[in-house]
Amino acid sequence: MNKAIQALLTGMFITFILDFFLFLGILLNYIDFYKVDLYYNILFADNQNGYLFFGLSIVLGFLVVYLKNYKISLVTVAILSVAALSTLTEGIGRSVGESMFMTKNTTIKTQRYLYVGDIIYDGRQTITFYDYNFKKTVVLEKKDLIK
Repeated sequence: MNKAIQALLTGMFITFILDFFLFLGILLNYIDFYKVDLYYNILFADNQNGYLFFGLSIVLGFLVVYLKNYKISLVTVAILSVAALSTLTEGIGRSVGESMFMTKNTTIKTQRYLYVGDIIYDGRQTITFYDYNFKKTVVLEKKDLIK
């Protein structure tokens, strides 16, 4: 049982490091590019997939602690590290951010206006939206939207 806990904690540690760099790259190359008013902690906490996190933690922990073939463990962790660190480059970080957060060609209604454009980021209380007609980014309060 002790080795199972060690494997889980080791996997969680590695997964936290990978997630940190993944979301850092998205913050630097997508969130900051579109000038979304968002802190790293909120981005990280709101968009963490628990099932994926614990699944990857268990798999990585098993590979590192239980597997005796260290080459497989090293190659797996190295490939995942390169993938997570690649989001720090501008093009990859922006495209990953767009695939995770952007919803293209969307219509949003409020009491006064009808917005047609792209959702850049759907946050806790606001939606950052690029409007095609205004040709600028607007921040909409979720409480003002008509469903």
